[in-house]
Amino acid sequence: MRKRRYSFPKAMAEINVTPLVDVMLVLLIIFMITAPMLQSGIQVDLPKAETARNPAQARLIITINSKGYIFFGKKIIHKALLGQQLKAYFYGSTKKVVFLKADKSVPYGKVIEVLDIIKKSGIETVGMVVEPKE
Repeated sequence: MRKRRYSFPKAMAEINVTPLVDVMLVLLIIFMITAPMLQSGIQVDLPKAETARNPAQARLIITINSKGYIFFGKKIIHKALLGQQLKAYFYGSTKKVVFLKADKSVPYGKVIEVLDIIKKSGIETVGMVVEPKE
């Protein structure tokens, strides 16, 4: 009897990187387009101050935009519900800190109304967010 030897094709030692590069370029383009969209927040033209410091930690931010809308974090809220939302948000918390961002075109009276609601709901510390002067 004769032994038959089957010859298998030899394995290629080269890797074709063209499909890998194509996929990576497509992913790069997708991330370049979507990254700025994810960071877009509430458009507020903050006043400038020499002693400006932005919040060091991610805390609750109440925002008043140029049209007078009040935002609780990133969602819009009515002024009458702000106190209830704050009490629910800080229920059981020992340290209650809120940062207030207000557009510089918002009337001072509107900012004080919101600040009064924040204080009435039991918030101990309220920080005003401004932009640094150049």
